[in-house]
Amino acid sequence: MEPLILTLDRAGLPSAWVEIEEAITYHARGAVVYSLGEFVCEYRGGIQKDGRRSRIATQSILAIRGSHARAHDITHAPVVANRLLFARDRHVCAYCGLRFLIRDLSCDHVVPVSKGGRHQWMNVVTACRTCNTRKADRTPEQSRMALRYVPYVPNRYEHFILRNRNILADQMEYLLAGVPRGSRLHG
Repeated sequence: MEPLILTLDRAGLPSAWVEIEEAITYHARGAVVYSLGEFVCEYRGGIQKDGRRSRIATQSILAIRGSHARAHDITHAPVVANRLLFARDRHVCAYCGLRFLIRDLSCDHVVPVSKGGRHQWMNVVTACRTCNTRKADRTPEQSRMALRYVPYVPNRYEHFILRNRNILADQMEYLLAGVPRGSRLHG
């Protein structure tokens, strides 16, 4: 599986994960402002007028001209999805503290939706199916099941880490620099 290329806006904020072919297209169009990280691949083309063969190489992190994170993207939390939630919580049940496979996990609303809880990062945790069934439609206090960790909203950098399972070392180093020290992604 080929790695994805991390694209940034001019200010260095993560913008998107793109396929290598799209990254090469950015180079060919002259849209790359600067690049960082290791070289990932090189594409070779035809012979130019001066007899040299054309080539375009790309690095693992590219800042793209015209790409900028909208204020909305920076200030709003990413959408809650089970895969991202389980990654945020490191596949650990918030109630029993054990690690599980994805197929054995579920999303639990700390304050149940039926009791006014919302489907948002600060109200959802990873739970194993057994604990989720035991907690049922109650709060942790009502079910006498204490949370082993508190939910939090991942920032933009954490979100990019959670979205990609095959991050190159230099990309991870770049993204982790923007992750708060208290994040579970550091531990």
